[in-house]
Amino acid sequence: MSRRIRQNYDEEFKKNAVKLSYVTPKKMTDFAADLGIHVSLIYNWRKLYTQEGDKTRMAEQEDSLRQLQLENAELKMENEMLKKAAAYVCHEANA
Repeated sequence: MSRRIRQNYDEEFKKNAVKLSYVTPKKMTDFAADLGIHVSLIYNWRKLYTQEGDKTRMAEQEDSLRQLQLENAELKMENEMLKKAAAYVCHEANA
């Protein structure tokens, strides 16, 4: 049984594919086949990049959300460590 290796495409490839997808006279399925990718990837990338290759508003908001979620997780961990340290210090002061 062969396993498919998931291909990762760099941002530049995605931007160029989106730009070309808007100007090509070919059907999307033919265009995607020429690039060696599934047609759904083109449509997903069109949600992320404009015709000019800039990030869409949705993509910028997703990036911002992801960054805020990471920051929130870090702050929660720091808060837990401070609670434990405060409990330890109070316990040592009472002993």
